[in-house]
Amino acid sequence: MSTETFEFQVEARQLLQLMIHSVYSNKDVFLRELVSNASDALDKLRLESLRDDTLDADVSDLHIEIEIDKDARTLTVRDNGIGMSYDEVGRLIGTIANSGTATFLQELREAKDAGGAEGLIGQFGVGFYAGFMVADEVTLVTRRAGETQGTRWTSRGEGTYTLERADDAPQGTAVTLHLKPADPENQLHDYSAAWQIKEIVKRYSDFITWPIRLVPEASDGEAAPEPETLNSMKALWARSREEVSDDEYHELYKHISHDWREPLETIRLQAEGTFEYQALLFVPSHAPHDLFTQGYQRGVQLYVKRVFIMDDCEALLPPYLRFVKGVVDAQDLSLNVSREILQQDRHIRMMQRRLTKKVLSTVKDLMTSAPDRYTTFWREFGAVLKEGLVTDSENRDALLAVSSFASTNGDEEPTTLKQYMERMKDGQDDIYYLTGESRQSIENSPHMEAFRAKGLEVLLLTDGVDEVWVDAVGEYEGKRLRSVAKGEIDLGAQGDEQADAEREKQSEEFAGLLGWMKEQLDGDIKEVRLSSRLTVSPACVVSDANDLTPALENMYRAMGQEVPRTQRILELNPDHLLVKSLNQSYKEGGDRARVAETAELLHALAVLAEGGQPKEPARFVKLVADRLERTL
Repeated sequence: MSTETFEFQVEARQLLQLMIHSVYSNKDVFLRELVSNASDALDKLRLESLRDDTLDADVSDLHIEIEIDKDARTLTVRDNGIGMSYDEVGRLIGTIANSGTATFLQELREAKDAGGAEGLIGQFGVGFYAGFMVADEVTLVTRRAGETQGTRWTSRGEGTYTLERADDAPQGTAVTLHLKPADPENQLHDYSAAWQIKEIVKRYSDFITWPIRLVPEASDGEAAPEPETLNSMKALWARSREEVSDDEYHELYKHISHDWREPLETIRLQAEGTFEYQALLFVPSHAPHDLFTQGYQRGVQLYVKRVFIMDDCEALLPPYLRFVKGVVDAQDLSLNVSREILQQDRHIRMMQRRLTKKVLSTVKDLMTSAPDRYTTFWREFGAVLKEGLVTDSENRDALLAVSSFASTNGDEEPTTLKQYMERMKDGQDDIYYLTGESRQSIENSPHMEAFRAKGLEVLLLTDGVDEVWVDAVGEYEGKRLRSVAKGEIDLGAQGDEQADAEREKQSEEFAGLLGWMKEQLDGDIKEVRLSSRLTVSPACVVSDANDLTPALENMYRAMGQEVPRTQRILELNPDHLLVKSLNQSYKEGGDRARVAETAELLHALAVLAEGGQPKEPARFVKLVADRLERTL
């Protein structure tokens, strides 16, 4: 049959020009598309040969070949797969002209950026045409397995293509690209360079099931060397656990994470049903130094049928699991999904929920089966995992179950909330905690004195996120999470039967001083009252029950959010000699200036005791110096 020439439709010509000049920002993906098509053809032949015993096809060495001719500047991607008939070439390769081109063009024009536009490719079966980005002319030669005659398709991407019979076509498909000159300014590399092809195959197609072989050019007078296999074909996530050694898993982890240490835990997941995917995830043994920086690159690698798609697919795991590394290989996604499409895809959301639950259940298993490894995990990643207590209400219970906290119950072993509740004293209605910069500063805080004296356990929370999650969670199994530095705390119910009578008597005795100090310190505090949480220190400052703590205020300001400064409450220890003396001096009508200075110093000392800073440090130093001078 003679050569036939066909014209693309007007819309198809427009689409070709868009693809060639503006859609793909990374032109390297043309090879990913062609290799993926070749891999699909090999898969189809293998399946067809199993279904049809009479199929006259060679399946003894299924593979993909890449051949470079530097002199002719051609690149050929060849497979010995299922191939296509003459009619199939017209129908399948002509997909560009009849698969919703008008809709595609409309969405392409509406795409706001190159990433969004690139994500549309693949939805309409036009990935093959990515070859025109790097080639002036594309020739496809194919013969369907079991048939005797092949087909040649040729086009320059300018509006027409030709079809003709090819009697000498081997089984399978060969796509030959007549390469454009290299143009580094437009990200058009020299694809006739073997090293460039090797790098692209390694990046995008390393785990393709079939061998991808680079056919070397033969030197004059010498026999051609053996083809070089470029891909590892070791998709460890697709093999059973018994077939893979720990060393192989660890090598894959090091390859994708660039971490020279072995992972703490390996997590496998295989989902079957309406949406199939496989996942191989790793929990590192050490937190990276930039885990909490804004530019930290998070996310696992996304593959579709073993073809690499995205290096940091953030949609697959929530931000608080950003330290998890690994691979997710989906069977039913487009090869060209964009980040925007992933965020809206219900399959991706389903995968994220399942992967998140799998990671959290693995951490829970570590708590019981490998406590040493769990301790390492929590030391390295506990602070980031607690972010999920604020952002992920769906998994909050699971997160609380795997969280542990330092506590006054012991110096070494952290405790879970469940263990804390098991140790609670009779009549205790709250889970007490205190936040601070370090364990030492919290333990030395005056807020802890009464709790220590009465043997009440307090959680010691030292991570910045602790200021936020305790408010977001609020309670655990009916017990309120309560800061020992906020609101009024009356511990008389824990054993002091005369507390009410004693408090009433002290309130009457100090009423005058408290009212007077409130006037003297007006603007700095909202209230002065007697404290039931102090046993050693003379005073402390506390926040009202519903107010922001100073640390939380500073955190919001660091994020650029302006919040009003909250006035604190000054609590006095009525049993402390300094407070008693101050009250006595006030009642006796002593030097009001000196009494006011003492009240000011008392407030400043309370602020210092919790790690704060006096409003006027220079004045505070002068007052202290004057008092010291009088004692000499």
